Amino acid sequence: MCGIFGYYTFNVKRDLKFVLDTIFNGLKRLEYRGYDSAGVAVDVVDPFPQTSRLSVEGSIPEEGGNFDTEAPLIVKEVGKVDALEKLAFETVNAEKIELDRRFQNQVGIAHTRWATHGVPCKVNSHPHVSDPAAEFVVVHNGIITNYKLLKDFLIKHGETFVSETDTEVIPKLCKFVYERLNEKVPFPKLVMEVLKKLEGAYAVLVKSVHYPGQLVACKRGSPMILGIKDGTGHRRISYNRIRDTQERQWKSAAIECWIASDASAVVEHTKRVIVLEDNDVLHLHGGGYGIYNTEHQDVEEAVPRVLHTLQIEVEQIMKGGYDHFMQKEIHEQPESLLQTMRGRVQFQRPAVGNPYLIPRIKLGGLEQTGAVIRNSRRIMFVACGTSYHACLAARQTVEEMCDVPVVLELASDLLDRRCPIFRDDTCVFVSQSGETADTLRALEYAKGKGAMCVGVTNTVGSAISRSTHCGVHLNAGYEIGVASTKAYTSMILAISMMALQLAEDSIAKREKRDQIIDELGQLPGKVRNTLMLDMAMRELADLLKDEHSLMFFARGRNYATALEAALKTKEVALIHSEGILAGEMKHGPLALVDERLPIVVIATRDSMYHKMESVIQQLLARGARLYIVCNEGDDNMKAYEERGCKLIPVPETVEALQPVINIVPLQLLSYHLTILRGHNVDQPRNLAKSVTVSEEH
Repeated sequence: MCGIFGYYTFNVKRDLKFVLDTIFNGLKRLEYRGYDSAGVAVDVVDPFPQTSRLSVEGSIPEEGGNFDTEAPLIVKEVGKVDALEKLAFETVNAEKIELDRRFQNQVGIAHTRWATHGVPCKVNSHPHVSDPAAEFVVVHNGIITNYKLLKDFLIKHGETFVSETDTEVIPKLCKFVYERLNEKVPFPKLVMEVLKKLEGAYAVLVKSVHYPGQLVACKRGSPMILGIKDGTGHRRISYNRIRDTQERQWKSAAIECWIASDASAVVEHTKRVIVLEDNDVLHLHGGGYGIYNTEHQDVEEAVPRVLHTLQIEVEQIMKGGYDHFMQKEIHEQPESLLQTMRGRVQFQRPAVGNPYLIPRIKLGGLEQTGAVIRNSRRIMFVACGTSYHACLAARQTVEEMCDVPVVLELASDLLDRRCPIFRDDTCVFVSQSGETADTLRALEYAKGKGAMCVGVTNTVGSAISRSTHCGVHLNAGYEIGVASTKAYTSMILAISMMALQLAEDSIAKREKRDQIIDELGQLPGKVRNTLMLDMAMRELADLLKDEHSLMFFARGRNYATALEAALKTKEVALIHSEGILAGEMKHGPLALVDERLPIVVIATRDSMYHKMESVIQQLLARGARLYIVCNEGDDNMKAYEERGCKLIPVPETVEALQPVINIVPLQLLSYHLTILRGHNVDQPRNLAKSVTVSEEH
């Protein structure tokens, strides 16, 4: 939900303006995760562990001098990061803090909030402090589920709380534990003691005047990565044990680090990152870092973590000439679909040899587990929101190709019901971010039941990709707009490809399977042609922008298209909209139909075509205003145009892939509706991109 960002330097001189600019730029990259308030805490006195003594030669640094323990500058503001940035520089000027002052050692932490506990206001914004002197300062992403018990305990011991948030218990608990220590312990050990008391999901950054120049980061459930750039060029700058930080070699080493909820905030600084795992505690001190794990037998011994190289470029997280990220991501779909297929699909049928020995679909992540999935009792897809709709769109393809019962579960509902799952089930967990909280909890539940767990995500190294037995990466590229577009179409494609690979040994399904694969090569071009409807959708949006309700009718695979189009219209254009299964029309929804209600009907040429024609006739009989998504060159539909219906013609493809094409004009429609209604298309009201908190306790 929220976005956290930390910036740490040691022996790398940066002035305060550079530090603030770096932090605010990082927050802006994470703003899609939450944008109702934001805050920052930075050092205004250099905590570098040296003092100076005067001599004839001038100022000479001495090792082991006294630390200055002045509290950090903390600024918080309601609204977007731009408002925080403005207030921060105004505060610096008002307090006569020198922006050009260079720091040898700097620890800055920041947060952009999506409210879960307490309304958006300065008091509830992060960072939160332990007391007015800000002895401990914390930013947090997640939910502390036992915060009420902790809060009551701390109140009984004399603590006072100023916010409504669950986060405030963390810095106060740090102070409570610190004051009761018999002797001072290393910073990460102190934080570990606090973590023992916390329940729930969290990614936390902690700094303290008692440990100046140090930063501790820890995570459980919520995502966090560490980006590293060291001044020496050496790859290994990690402590082996907590107390290694006292060695003199780390006083002369140089390091610059960025800690963030997402790689988008780090990639412009470094491509060398470590993905922190659950129960990891990261300690940045001096010129090195140590990663420890609270579940490890010896918590003072560092645990090894792989240093990854990010495969994304800065251009992928920029708008690239478009006005909005959602617009850019809609228009990127021909390329994102191609990337999902790249290296995985043989588009041409083999001309020679036994076709059964030459696989046309090759998903490396499923090579070792394909037989287990094929022999499953059932295949269960578990997802939320747009990911659930993608599963619905591809469900029939999986059923037809695999001849295995397929069920769909909303992750939150599965958890509420504690749905029976068996060891011979295959559970497929679908999430763009790979961090969706309810989907992760459902994954843990399914693993506990012994099921085969498959992940479908767009994020390499995400929690779902690490926790499942096998899986498929979408490779759709970074998606920053809160409303998912290109990830949705790539999900349908990836699940369909999974079904095609599982059916590769079926003689009976060979011809149908080959027809679908033949069309895969044509799909990006047909989506590109569909994008030429942009201006037509802009004109249609102009007609519909003042409407209060909108309905989408479809059946078969395109029921998912109706649901997804309605979701897009709701979440960004803020128009009440419903996706209706047309087969249920006469069981209630028909009562809403009149000449004032605009209805979009999806009636492309597939196995549901004649049934959808009947739906159109029934709606017209009741004077409905119809907008029909149909295939190009469909003469039957042109007859309805003469009766006042507006047609949205799209290219035709095989039935399994038609939902990929059909959603594109409706994505464009929701985009233009949002712009014409004056709303923020990339950051819709009350929503965030990655739902990393759950009501599951």
